[in-house]
Formats: sequence, structure tokens, C-alpha cells
Amino acid sequence: MEFSVNENCIHCGKCIKDCMGKALKFNENKIPVLDETKCIKCQHCLAVCPVGALSIFGKNPQDSEISRENFDADEILNLIKTRRSIRHYKRENLDTERMEKLKDMLNWVPTGVNNHRLHFSFIDDVEVMNEFRNYTNGKLLKLLNNPVLKHLAGKFERYKNAFLRGEDIIFRGAPHMVVVSSPIDAPCADIDPVIALSYFELYAKSLDVGTCWCGIAYAMLKIFPELCDHLQIPEGYKVGYAMLFGPSDIKYPRATQPEKCQIISVKKGIKNSSFLEKAKRYFWN
Repeated sequence: MEFSVNENCIHCGKCIKDCMGKALKFNENKIPVLDETKCIKCQHCLAVCPVGALSIFGKNPQDSEISRENFDADEILNLIKTRRSIRHYKRENLDTERMEKLKDMLNWVPTGVNNHRLHFSFIDDVEVMNEFRNYTNGKLLKLLNNPVLKHLAGKFERYKNAFLRGEDIIFRGAPHMVVVSSPIDAPCADIDPVIALSYFELYAKSLDVGTCWCGIAYAMLKIFPELCDHLQIPEGYKVGYAMLFGPSDIKYPRATQPEKCQIISVKKGIKNSSFLEKAKRYFWN
């Protein structure tokens, strides 16, 4: 593992203090040294060094400079307030510049214990998306028409009728989709894909790209696992979630006015729960 500290080191110890794995310590000359067996490869040491004296994995700290340290909180809040689930798209490919920006951003999404092994399957061409759309719709229609599953089909009757009318209930006419998968042995395999798509959604909004969390597409990947082969999801990975995206064909000139969430401040004083309360929590959680 390439690790070096140059003569610009001011011996402040910030890299050592911020190292979660306790992989860094001072040597006799008060220069940070690395225990590779404890490193989780988060690169916090490179990021926190105030003078850019530290390099890890051969990375040049000068290549990690950021344009500014402070961001407008009101702008970020407006971004959150005005994001919408888009179900009306232009039937065209997103331009290459924005597509590449969205893909590149994913290198920085956080993962539990910095596992950083997420797999992103992009359908970035509208013709490929149409092929996938038609194939998936056909699979679902065949399933709904199966007499053995007649007792279940009633729950999906409105979807079936919509398909027959030519409506794209699953993919909402989106030209693109990204499916995130995680290794089944990842420490946070279930939540990492959701975190990644949350970042993807907000960055897409900043680029004027529409997105939609697609629960039905996620369900289709579970019902028809052969679809995962088409998406080239690696062996040993499981589907986390799917998101539609593309040039939006609808504009929202204002935010919504949602009902207030239930937000509480936890008070001091921990109480012992009864056996029944513990049992309820066990099954609810």
C-alpha cells in the first residue's frame, strides 16, 4: 500500500485523530506511519491534512482540492424541497455531459464501513430501455394471465388493464434507469444502495434531470430474477433498488406543503422496559 508523508508535514496529528481504524500513529520523528492491517481505505487522512503533506494509495492531495468549503444552506434546502418524483419524461437520451456527471458522482457516495463495492447497472440508451421495458411488461402480462395465479391477479387488475391500454405503468416512459446492487456480504448491504440513490436523486435535480424511485421495477427484478442477468448484476450481489431518470417533460414552479413529521427530542433518563414491551419491539424491529 503506497503511503507517504512529505516535508510539508506540520506534525499536527489531525490525520491520526481522524483515523477511524486507528491505523496511524507518530513514529519517533513525529511523522505519521501506517498500519496497513487496520486501514479501511476511507482516505480521511488525505482529506484532513491541512497542508496536503500526506498521500495514500499513490493519490496526489493536490488532485483533491475542492472549489469551496462552504455551501449556501438555503440553496440546498430548496433543492430538497423542490425534488419531485417525475413520471413524465421526454422520449430522448440524456445528453452525454450530464450522464457522465451523474455516473462520476457515484464514486463519492458513502457506504457502511467504507465497503465501496456497490454495482451500478445503467440503461443509458433509450433504445435499450425500450427493449427492457417491452420485455418486462410482457413477462408481467404473462404472469397476470396465468390461471394458477388468478387469485392474485385481481390485486393487479388495474395494472393489467393499463398495460392493455398501452400505458407504461412500470417505467413511466423514462428513457433511462439505474439499478444499484450490493454484495450480499457487505456490512450495510440493504441501506447502501438507498443512500447512493438519494445522493443520485439530489444531484440529478441540480442538473435539471428528473428521477423517480421505482418500486415496481424493483419488484419485477425480484419476481423475474432473469432480468438481473440482462443488467449484468455480478454473482454474489443482490438488487438494492431501482431509479428511473431522464429529461423531465414536466415542471413544478413551486414546492409542496407536506404535513409535519413526528419529531421528538429524547429526554434524559433511561427506563427499563417490561418483558412484553421488549417482545413487541423485537418483532416490530
